Amino acid sequence: MNVSTWAWAGTLVALGLLLLADLAIIGRRPHEPSLRESTLWVVFYVSLAALFGVLVGLYWGGTFAGQFYAGWLTEYSLSMDNLFVFVVIMSRFGVPRAYQQKVLFTGIMLALLMRGAFIAAGAALVNRFVWVFYIFGAFLIYTAWNLARQGEHEPEEVGENLLIRLSRRVLPVSRTFDGARMTTVGPTGRRLFTPMLIVMIAIGTTDLIFALDSLPAIFGLTKEAYLVFTANVFALMGLRQLYFLLGGLLTRLVYLNFGLSVVLGFIGVKLVLEALADNNLPFINGGEHIEWAPHVPIWLSLSVIIGTLAIATVVSMLKTARDRRLAAAVAPTVPARQRARSTKP
Repeated sequence: MNVSTWAWAGTLVALGLLLLADLAIIGRRPHEPSLRESTLWVVFYVSLAALFGVLVGLYWGGTFAGQFYAGWLTEYSLSMDNLFVFVVIMSRFGVPRAYQQKVLFTGIMLALLMRGAFIAAGAALVNRFVWVFYIFGAFLIYTAWNLARQGEHEPEEVGENLLIRLSRRVLPVSRTFDGARMTTVGPTGRRLFTPMLIVMIAIGTTDLIFALDSLPAIFGLTKEAYLVFTANVFALMGLRQLYFLLGGLLTRLVYLNFGLSVVLGFIGVKLVLEALADNNLPFINGGEHIEWAPHVPIWLSLSVIIGTLAIATVVSMLKTARDRRLAAAVAPTVPARQRARSTKP
């Protein structure tokens, strides 16, 4: 795939303008987006990603378009898992709903910067050292195993990591928020940091962990740095609006962990097979390529990703609906005579 400097520049400028427009909306009027507003933005960003995939297919061929779609779907599903942690962080620190947009936007920008740096480093490694696929593949299989062991997805309480505890200890932090500001003036006139700064630190460290998890997955689907970068950007765009759109629906995706574990495990095995096919390590098959290692076509990868995520979503919704019916059926009922007495003055 030959991507010219002009194509890179045009893509970066267009995506940058989108991000600036998003930032201008938040800065002009901090608010909790309505269901209609969130839906329109999510549809816009998803349509934009679909259109970009079509353009990739027209300029560079269907194979690369398939790689983009597979990478985008994988990163989008992993970003959904990231949203679970965002929900817990917002709840843990009691961030007012009207200012959660700013936190989410900052988190997304931090994720883009971190992933951009990791993509540059990862692309250099992949192009120079084929054996790195063994490491990526083993890491993804290990991550898939851990996700499967967690079972049903239930957001856990987010503990304060070392960086957050150190920040609380070193920095003067107020007890209450002051809008979306990072600093405020305390009762004594002293300048203090608000809890919003601690929230940003928590979001940033979470983004770092998820960046380390997600990049090996997409490099297992495509080695093209341009596709890796754009798939990550499109997966993160609209994540802020998706947070408000889904709301309580996130907690209903109880089998998302199982779906992600299957996807990551599949990509991990695919990476190991590709590493075997291009093997040059002297202690494996004498440094020769392994001919029997099959090549997994992109259409199969795309089918596995879409099918697995669709099944996980449908089964999750069916289970949560059944659990609600069972909870309603076994809920204690108050006898009619007791209800009648309780209504008397």
